[in-house]
Amino acid sequence: MDEPTLLRQALQGDLDSFNLLVLANQERAFNLAYRILGETAAASDATQQAFISAFRHLRDYRGGSFRAWILRIVTNACYDELRRRKRRPALSLEGLSDGESDGDADPWERLAVDPGAGPEESVLEGERARAIEGCLEALPVDFRTVAVLSDLQGFAYEEIASVIGAPIGTVKSRLARARARLRECLEAHGELFGGGRRLTDRALP
Repeated sequence: MDEPTLLRQALQGDLDSFNLLVLANQERAFNLAYRILGETAAASDATQQAFISAFRHLRDYRGGSFRAWILRIVTNACYDELRRRKRRPALSLEGLSDGESDGDADPWERLAVDPGAGPEESVLEGERARAIEGCLEALPVDFRTVAVLSDLQGFAYEEIASVIGAPIGTVKSRLARARARLRECLEAHGELFGGGRRLTDRALP
C-alpha cells in the first residue's frame, strides 16, 4: 500500500496503517537518534517516544515529506534528551550505516576495517576509525546532525531544512562548518590518511 493511502487511513484513526508507516521509517529514525545520542537504549527510547508523539499529533501533519516530518520529531526528542543530560553526547562508529540497501555505499565504508586486510592494515584502519570517532565527538550536535542527514543518509538541503526546522541557508552553513571542522581535525591525523587519500569534502562526512 502506498504512503498517501496509509497516511489517509492513519489520519482516519487506523492504527494498522500508522504502524506500517512506522515500519517504513523506524530504521532510519533509530539510526539518526543513535548518531545524535550515541547510546542504543537512549536512541531506542527517543525513537519510541517520537513515534508515539507523531501518532498523537498526526493531524498536525500538513503534507510534504512524511519522512522529514517524522525525523524532525525524532531530532527534537533527541535534543530534549540532551538538554536533560546537559552534556555533549558520545558517538560510536557502530551503526554508521543507515541499514538501507539502496545500491549506494556508505560514504565512510572505505574507512572501516576491512576483515580481509592484513594485520598492519587492520591496525591502521582501526586507528582511522578512532580518529574519525574522536573528531565527530568534538562537533557540536547541531553540526553533527546536518552532517549525518546530508552525507550519511543522503538527504537534500530542502529535506534537512524540514527535519531541523531551519532555513536552507542555515543547513548549508552548518554543513560547511561541520565539514571544515572535521577536515581540520582529521588533518591532525594526516599520517593515518596518507597514501593518496585526500581530505576533501567528498572524502569526509
